[in-house]
Amino acid sequence: MATKPKKKNPRLASGRKRARQDVKLNAANTSLRSKYRTAVKNVEKAVLGGDKAKATELFAKMQQVVDTIADKGIFHKNKAARDKSRLSAKVKGLAAA
Repeated sequence: MATKPKKKNPRLASGRKRARQDVKLNAANTSLRSKYRTAVKNVEKAVLGGDKAKATELFAKMQQVVDTIADKGIFHKNKAARDKSRLSAKVKGLAAA
């Protein structure tokens, strides 16, 4: 992946501090976004594998991750609710099958 061209340093001290903070925040948000997607993906894999017990267990963990990340505002609350709803339906569909 190509790296972005480096931006010029801000002149004001407050601007420089903001730039430093942005780097840290960006890294934290990227990590949490990845954690969210991994949790969702794990549940989907379990559902595709047809493992009801594992899917149910992973779904419970996924709900916690999704809720905390939505509360932090990294993903919109509606997106989190939509993902939980769809995965919940898939996990319940395993029981019927």
